[in-house]
Amino acid sequence: MIDAEEGPEEGWTPLDRRTVAVTAVLITGAAAGAGIPAIIGIAAGRSVGFALAWVLPAAAALVVSGALYDEVRWRRTRYRIGPSRVDLQTGLLVRTRRSLPLDRVRSVDITAGPLLRAFGLVVVRIGTGQHGGTGERTLELRPVEREEGDRLRTVLLDRVRSAGGCSAEAADGRLAWLDPRWVRFAPLSFATPLLGVAAVVALLQIADRFGLQNSQLTEVVQVLDGLPLVAVGVLLAVVVLLVGVLGSLGLFAEMWWNYRLDREPGGTLRVRRGLLTTRSISLEECRLRGVELVEPLGGRLAGAARVDAVTTGLTSGKDDRTTEHTTLLPAAPRPLAHRVAAVVLGEPVSPTASVRLAAHPPAARQRRLRWALAAVAVPVLVLAALGLLVTDVLLMPAGIVAVLAGPVAVVLALDAYRNLGHGITGGYLVMRSGTIRRRTVALQRNGIIGLTAKQSIFQRRSGLITITATTAAGAGAFSAYDVDASAGLRFAEEAVPDLLGPFLECDGSAPLLARRV
Repeated sequence: MIDAEEGPEEGWTPLDRRTVAVTAVLITGAAAGAGIPAIIGIAAGRSVGFALAWVLPAAAALVVSGALYDEVRWRRTRYRIGPSRVDLQTGLLVRTRRSLPLDRVRSVDITAGPLLRAFGLVVVRIGTGQHGGTGERTLELRPVEREEGDRLRTVLLDRVRSAGGCSAEAADGRLAWLDPRWVRFAPLSFATPLLGVAAVVALLQIADRFGLQNSQLTEVVQVLDGLPLVAVGVLLAVVVLLVGVLGSLGLFAEMWWNYRLDREPGGTLRVRRGLLTTRSISLEECRLRGVELVEPLGGRLAGAARVDAVTTGLTSGKDDRTTEHTTLLPAAPRPLAHRVAAVVLGEPVSPTASVRLAAHPPAARQRRLRWALAAVAVPVLVLAALGLLVTDVLLMPAGIVAVLAGPVAVVLALDAYRNLGHGITGGYLVMRSGTIRRRTVALQRNGIIGLTAKQSIFQRRSGLITITATTAAGAGAFSAYDVDASAGLRFAEEAVPDLLGPFLECDGSAPLLARRV
């Protein structure tokens, strides 16, 4: 993001003035939520009228000040779309004008929460897909009228395609839409019990805030007091799981209800989804470098998979809602995921389904078994040592962890080995790895800008190597882990001959990395 040079003060458009009403309603709701507990607390020792006399003026002052602030922000905020740039002018005391060249714009996303939808407004985010602070790579128009948001999206994407040289393609229309039966895959996640635990903790905090915790907990303890300890544990686990299932179903509905994937004129993939908060995300096909099939363990056992786009211009990082921007298809039956991947890539069959992946050598399995057993051995040995040195109460947990976690770790290690694979089909390089979350990426070979052959001292002793393909799209790097050294180098040479080939030597029938100074 750079500051724009002062230009003619013309062509500027203000935001929608209803933003002031939206802010007033939002602050009123927040003041009511904060004021009700205050009224209850004050009224406990005084009358309700006395409590209202203290709380209502403060709440009114908060609402009025917030509305006035947003009124000033509205008056000071303008935007315009020029022939080569999009400009945003903001600032209350210090006026700032920021500008984005159209050829750097990579995404135009439209979102609207329930309150904005009620007013017919949306938020338009214009992003460059570059790393750095959010303000440095995004212009946010908050809010504009819904029709204006759609117009801005169309205008910006058309001009970006013209500036970037993307060829226009005929629209294929609707590619995928929500099947309500997909909701059955939502609870099949490790997040489900975490949601249950979080909901129970939040419920206890609310009860404690209103002074209900002691009485309610006493009743619960009295009911459970006569049950065996194992039964109590099972009952609590069932309750947590049921709450987690309800939470995961609600989260899926909020994120993916009304989901539609369309191919629009000009070669744009558009994902629209959301129940309360609607989202519209656009991806240009000319920037697509492949697809990634994501299969979490629970969904994989149920035959489900998610499809993500590997595309340039969208950052990958902890702070950038990557999944929201790149997911083309939520967890759905695996055959449908392969069909959507094929249609998106313009192939008759998806590379993730057509290629026969080469298996990795047994030494890769031994490495994963050692890692799994070491991960179990560390807590077991710590608990056992503390049990011998401090208290023997910890010896039982050590034995339980060893008996329960050991077989699970071995099974996961074997599954991780079975999931390893790599191959080449047509113009795509395909790599697969993972067990808790198995990922199969089909990467366009002409989109690979670098190949790295990495070998640790332990890999060298086992005759293994890791081949990493670097690209400007998606996560930026995709790896084939623990491949046979000679087979991995042949695989890299065949994938993109001009990259790693000059650094290889042939020793008999096996290629080797040349030692160069």
